[in-house]
Amino acid sequence: MKFTILTQNLKKGLSLVEKLTGKITTLPVLNNVLIETSSNFIKLTTTDLELGIQWWGLSKIQEQGRVAVPAKIFSQLINNLSQEKIEIKEKNKILFLETENYQAQIKGTYPDDFPIIPNFSKEKYIEINPSLLMDSLKSVVDVVNLSQVRPEISGIYFVIKNNEIKLVGTDSFRLAEKTITDSEKNTFKNFFGKEINFILPQRAAKELINILSDTKKNIKIYLSESQVLFETQMQEIDQPEVNLISRLIEGEYPTYQDIVPKDFKTRVVLDKENFINQIKLASLFAGRTNEIKLKIDPKRKVFEILACGEEFGESKSNLSVKSFEGERLDISFNWRFILDGLLNIKSSEIYFEFQNNSGPVVLRPIGDLSYFYIVMPIKPA
Repeated sequence: MKFTILTQNLKKGLSLVEKLTGKITTLPVLNNVLIETSSNFIKLTTTDLELGIQWWGLSKIQEQGRVAVPAKIFSQLINNLSQEKIEIKEKNKILFLETENYQAQIKGTYPDDFPIIPNFSKEKYIEINPSLLMDSLKSVVDVVNLSQVRPEISGIYFVIKNNEIKLVGTDSFRLAEKTITDSEKNTFKNFFGKEINFILPQRAAKELINILSDTKKNIKIYLSESQVLFETQMQEIDQPEVNLISRLIEGEYPTYQDIVPKDFKTRVVLDKENFINQIKLASLFAGRTNEIKLKIDPKRKVFEILACGEEFGESKSNLSVKSFEGERLDISFNWRFILDGLLNIKSSEIYFEFQNNSGPVVLRPIGDLSYFYIVMPIKPA
């Protein structure tokens, strides 16, 4: 194997794939990055057996080949090079690196010992705008809770129909749902012809968000019975650039629709930024329980936020409200849960909808029907 590549491009590829290595000490081969040549490209591959990432980079190939080398030292070496180009060749499982004024050798291992990355049928797929998918994932990914007792809520639930994609995350105390529809320009295309459901692990979702932040062309999603492939394309040519392959979480996702309130008894309209600021102020006095109390009285047009902690004292603020309707309520929340929901809403004003003092509460952006966030109140002792 022998090739020449721009150092900056190689740094980009290694930054994407290297983070999967070094986590499973019982299988040393997983600490390696697999380097392969193909046509006018090199391909870097890493995996931890649950998640795999492949990256292709344009390069000048003089000899074809493949080798696995320790990812950490290879990445650190490349990241400390300042030269524009680097020549890399392999002989007898040793990787030789050379620039204008630097040379190094890295001992590799047999590429056949590296785990096989699964292949996918490319006949059916979903094609979607990367920035829209990234923003949608961000709005639900942090709601997910890693649970060994209920592994099905340890990931993001995808529901893909002909004209929409729903992304759902929950930790059983709160839930977020984001809907992507094909009404928006170049949103997505579904070539499966039927409804598709799967649960993507939270870690895979976070890696995907990182990959999509630098992606311009629509990405493709392929599925097998137990795995999913997200494939990005190079900007200049029709060639895959990054593949993220993840195992899917087995099991049935909860029928969350049953807990989504169909109506409300009290609703207020709030300025989002003002509400966020008042929540942050109250949090300073909330103590270890993170509890804040809301007193809502539509008749008197009062919306109070109260917090009391044994260590620091107490706080009370009156929040100005755009509009009131409904019944009086005294209700308590974990302030972190409320703040997380507010930070994922893009609109400047929100609906805050209540059923009673103990039922689920809904936050919705005004002017955007594609997102809602549900949080359970703290039940009185």
